[in-house]
Amino acid sequence: MFTGIVESLGTVTEVTGTGATARLTLEAPGLIDLVHGESIAVQGVCLTVASHEGSTWTADVMRVTLETTALGDLSAGDRVNLERATPAGGRLGGHIMQGHVDGVATLVTRDAQPDWTDLTFEIPADLVRYVVRKGSIALNGVSLTVAEIEGALVTVSLIPTTLAETTFGTLEVGGRANVEVDVVAKYVEKLVAAHA
Repeated sequence: MFTGIVESLGTVTEVTGTGATARLTLEAPGLIDLVHGESIAVQGVCLTVASHEGSTWTADVMRVTLETTALGDLSAGDRVNLERATPAGGRLGGHIMQGHVDGVATLVTRDAQPDWTDLTFEIPADLVRYVVRKGSIALNGVSLTVAEIEGALVTVSLIPTTLAETTFGTLEVGGRANVEVDVVAKYVEKLVAAHA
């Protein structure tokens, strides 16, 4: 489980693969004491440390993950948001996240204000029902509060700290972001549907 509080910015150093699968090599100086097999959220996608040496580590990305996330867009030199799994008894600074991406959103507008920046994303239509104003949404692994929602357009307001310490500081209009909606909403929907 993750909370959407980005621990470190990493850099993709190499992407190899056959098209059906890929192997990412990442440099993550902010993550120390990596352990083989541990889970790390990369842009919100839960990946497993396949090998590591110092602050460099690799993860295998399967076909279904490449098809349902924006990880396939990554290339050497790209920066990524990283978060280690939350330890039992750890702080829940954001919201409960699984690292199981539901879809991909596209940044449609970026509106800089003096003290914050509004980013508006178009999310997949089938995910809209799980998003509510003032509720939580994960975009590229960052736990964010929905400021506004209009149809499939979801706006989040980011403070300077979030812009500086995540990849949102440089995400341009047209850029894609992994979306994970609130897992609690999905469970509630299933339970209610079973009794309807």
